[in-house]
Amino acid sequence: MPRRLSPEASRSAALEAARELLLEAGPQAVTLKAVAGRIGRTHANLLHHFGSASGLQRDLAAYMGNSICTKIGEAVFQMRGGAVTPDELADLIFDHFDREGAGALASWMLLSGNEDALDPIVEAIHNLVDQIAEDGMAADSLHELTLEMVLMALGDALLGGPLSASLGLPREAGRQIAGRKLAASFDEWQARSQSDND
Repeated sequence: MPRRLSPEASRSAALEAARELLLEAGPQAVTLKAVAGRIGRTHANLLHHFGSASGLQRDLAAYMGNSICTKIGEAVFQMRGGAVTPDELADLIFDHFDREGAGALASWMLLSGNEDALDPIVEAIHNLVDQIAEDGMAADSLHELTLEMVLMALGDALLGGPLSASLGLPREAGRQIAGRKLAASFDEWQARSQSDND
């Protein structure tokens, strides 16, 4: 008999199992039945927590979005302190969309007509941008930079390999372009901060 978990612990275990299934077998593998089997729970138990398969996908998107944005936010502040380079920040962003499965999850939900399941990711990104902007970067330029990074990372996750190969570019070309853009924006932010302090 499965050990008894609190509702929150059961929900967290289900979301972590869903994330693992996403990385191992792709978004189509993230079903209530598969997640229930992975954590030793019943289909009915997961229905109670998530209401439906689309509810599970939406909560998985929120779970992943919050995790991604927390890590990126920390890296942005570390970059400002000199502990992380713009290239390392670009790699972190691109890795979350590619190796961590956020790009596959987003595209699958869009194709299956579950667009509102992406709302939590969009909200998490918006909250991150607001938090960073409060620390001295102009909100408009930061919104544009965020849009550019997310679209580049998502596009790279979905077709970066074949596209870069067809153009005769190395596979990491998208990341390198993003790193240069982040470096230029960081230089602008530093120059603005310096002039404000003079």
